[in-house]
Amino acid sequence: MRLVLALLLSLVLAASPPAAAQQATDVSPSTGEIDASAVTGRHGMVASQEAQASRIGAAVLARGGNAVDAAVATAFALAVTLPRAGNLGGGGFLVLHRAGGEPVTIDFRETAPAAATPNMFLDAAGNADPLKARFSASAIAVPGSVAGLALAHEKYGSGKLSLAALIEPAVRLARDGVPVTGDLFETLTLAERRLGQWPSSAKVFLPGGKAPAEGALLKQPDLADTLGRIAAEGPNGFYRGPVADKIAATVKAAGGILTIADLAGYRAVVRPPVRGTYRDYEILSMPPPSSGGVHLIEMLNILEGYDLTALGAGTPAALHLVVEAMKLAYADRAAFLGDADQVDVPLGKLLSKDYAAELRRGIDPAKARPAATIRPDSPALGGGGANTTHLSVVDRDGNAVALTTSLNFNYGMGLVADGTGVLLNNTMDDFSAKPGAPNAFGLIGSAANAPAPGKRPLSSMTPAIVLKDGKTKLVTGAPGGSRIISTVLQVILGRVDFDLSPAAAVAAPRVHHQWRPDVLLLERAIPPATAQALAAMGHTIEVGATSGSAHTIVVTPEGVVGVADRRARGAGAAAE
Repeated sequence: MRLVLALLLSLVLAASPPAAAQQATDVSPSTGEIDASAVTGRHGMVASQEAQASRIGAAVLARGGNAVDAAVATAFALAVTLPRAGNLGGGGFLVLHRAGGEPVTIDFRETAPAAATPNMFLDAAGNADPLKARFSASAIAVPGSVAGLALAHEKYGSGKLSLAALIEPAVRLARDGVPVTGDLFETLTLAERRLGQWPSSAKVFLPGGKAPAEGALLKQPDLADTLGRIAAEGPNGFYRGPVADKIAATVKAAGGILTIADLAGYRAVVRPPVRGTYRDYEILSMPPPSSGGVHLIEMLNILEGYDLTALGAGTPAALHLVVEAMKLAYADRAAFLGDADQVDVPLGKLLSKDYAAELRRGIDPAKARPAATIRPDSPALGGGGANTTHLSVVDRDGNAVALTTSLNFNYGMGLVADGTGVLLNNTMDDFSAKPGAPNAFGLIGSAANAPAPGKRPLSSMTPAIVLKDGKTKLVTGAPGGSRIISTVLQVILGRVDFDLSPAAAVAAPRVHHQWRPDVLLLERAIPPATAQALAAMGHTIEVGATSGSAHTIVVTPEGVVGVADRRARGAGAAAE
């Protein structure tokens, strides 16, 4: 058996992001034990990666806003209080269950600029150039967050609160300042070198040339002005006019390809969710360009054929089956997934119970299947999604929102658009530079996910809502790059199959396998005896970093329970 204790799971992150892209946690460094704090309320609930933002969302619910209103206010607040992941300069996905209405999703994933080409991240020899895909200004995609949040409010808000009212708390926080403590202090310190290479970023985040002292106030007046312009003008205040001009000028000066026309042409899209069933529950999640919803349902379909409850939570036998399902789904992700607006994605097949049964027949309950035998001719191999943040909201009427947004790495490119306070993403790395070439999270893909003008890169973001008899039972999602899908899967299994309490389902130690590389990743809290048993089944084991932070809401007979996953320091849930 090979047990490697590592701060980062280097084989997952085949080309590891910088130190600042690592997730600050409240996990014990010696034991790996994980905490999840739960708050119970009678009516509405917000759970997010930053407690102050959650309180802002809960206050919106108390003022008569619905789940969408609260989610929008929380997301704008996170752009101020959690700048490493909350954002105006990135993108994301929203899944909405409407009590008494059809569910919908909003796709506000970033898009490739018009000048993008399939070979833009190859070197002169035709090989993938990871530095260009991750750290050059060519990695900046057209941001979608502002358009997506504004569209959500316009179409699905309560109508009781204006967009300006929902943005106002974020404006105030940006202007007055937020304390540099906990996660913010730690990640700014780690990101000092990346932020310091850009004068516009250093001006905001590195006063005096270094990260703020712990307890200092981080004031972001340019961001306050940008938020104020969006409040006054809606998305046009971001995608047109002075803010857009400054974003385009900053990107051009840094050598990127994003233009004013790209910004003006961006549109968020309303899509139907992908839907599946597991046991007697219904699963709602995000369609492509998310791979998360498709493969969450694919894995659940495979696992539905096993009695996981009888095997027991956290047992080697149960974890082995979960891992084997992960391998199969991630192999399909690499082969088939891309932006369904531009490529043909076989959704019907991937989501079908019959296809899951076919895949299940290839699983040996006692022995690991080598990755090389799963899709050996995958086009992703040249043959034949960091940082992200998630929030969950449930309101008193039973409406539910699962919302995940991302800049890709912590602080994205590390580049603030001068005069705007807006941190820009490096999401273009989520495209496949070349079939078989890994992105920063070790994920590989095929030509289906190659860069192209206006195309949306494939994402692992997996906002998910679980229903029973048409009513919300669980809302969840997570950051974590390639580990997002497996994190969401395990939270759902913890509740549905193992009847764990909401806090225990979130805190339970997690495993992850993404097909390539052929390595099973274990959180440190996995008992050594369990790791040894999995290794004896043929799994190649690595033990190391925590996996995602799944801020979750569970509706129980006793009330609405919001769970803050303490893998993310500073996370919090707040009741209406």
